[in-house]
Amino acid sequence: MRMKMWSLTIRIKKNDEVGGKRLQTLIMDCLMKAGIEGATVWTGVNGFGKRGKSTLHLEGVSVNMPLIIEVVDEQAKLEPLLPELKLIVGDNGLVTIQETYVI
Repeated sequence: MRMKMWSLTIRIKKNDEVGGKRLQTLIMDCLMKAGIEGATVWTGVNGFGKRGKSTLHLEGVSVNMPLIIEVVDEQAKLEPLLPELKLIVGDNGLVTIQETYVI
């Protein structure tokens, strides 16, 4: 049996900040406050986008790596969050949403 859900993906950089707070923390707080069932933060090792490369290597340590925050929930819960998430992320990243199926 399949259940139609929606998948929200947010792409940012690890060190991105807004108002002195980590973007990742602001996004996760927003999602938890909205009662989203769950979210996963994935750390990438390399990437690039309109703001350039997302990796900096210092003596074998990578900093400011790409982060992907992934959420799967009902459209009715995700859709109302889009304006607030876009305000939080601004030009610092990319927010996408798409229909998906949970089995």
